[in-house]
Amino acid sequence: MVETASLVLVFVAGLLTALATGLGAIPFFFVEEFSDRWNVGLWGIASGIMVSASMFGLLNEGLAYTSDLPLMLVVGVFAGVVLVEVSDRVLDGVELGDDDDEHDEHGPNHDSHDGHDEHRMEAEAFAEGDPKKLLLILGILTVHSFPEGVAVGVSFAELGLEGGIPVLGIAVPVLAVFMTVAISIHNVPEGTAIAIPMRAMGLSNWRMVGAAVFSSLPQPIGAVIAFAFVRWARAFLPFGYGFAAGAMIYLVVTEFIPEALDTGAGLDGHGRRELVGGFLAGVLAMVPLLSV
Repeated sequence: MVETASLVLVFVAGLLTALATGLGAIPFFFVEEFSDRWNVGLWGIASGIMVSASMFGLLNEGLAYTSDLPLMLVVGVFAGVVLVEVSDRVLDGVELGDDDDEHDEHGPNHDSHDGHDEHRMEAEAFAEGDPKKLLLILGILTVHSFPEGVAVGVSFAELGLEGGIPVLGIAVPVLAVFMTVAISIHNVPEGTAIAIPMRAMGLSNWRMVGAAVFSSLPQPIGAVIAFAFVRWARAFLPFGYGFAAGAMIYLVVTEFIPEALDTGAGLDGHGRRELVGGFLAGVLAMVPLLSV
């Protein structure tokens, strides 16, 4: 059985990543617009941390639990990629009303990338207060956020074992700390992307914060489910680590980097300098993980 205290700790970690999304709307309390340069840098930092954590943390842990050919690890990586790709296709097929007519109203730097569709739909659902639309949005967000929650949950697989960081009397794996931080950093510009169309609709600042946090609520649920699974079926740990690593790397390549470049389209060099700088900073932040 999985200890209740461990489940609560993993849920709290996932909840922190969700609350971090609300931070993306906080700048709108003080300024009319939020710097695209800062947003691109945050996308880069999150990408660097997540790629490093996946390559040197999740995949290394998976290999440590593999005695022969890492077949289960490879299958896990492939399954993570497939989940993200299928999720994207599901999201592409969802429509909430006549979005196209309003597409150009939400800012010059956020009107051409498909990754913003769910942000716009969520903003419209909150503006209208339609419970049916909000329920549908929650389902969409569950599909979108689940891989990130899984990565957090799997990174806690070694919770309570020696060598971790003491938190409330429980040894928390270093990998879990870095993964929680990485997802949280990623969620800040995600929250800003959600707040931008809501700002254009004239919604209040606190409703923007609430909508941003709402968008990541599935993450703590996914974290708890993934953690409970890998603790219950430890034979599948290589699959779990591979799944989380595959999903994270594929998300970085297909969503984080394109979103960052789209956000930085108006900057010199289309934001590539800020993205690369942030990415390198994220990789350097993961150096402590290489020494444990």
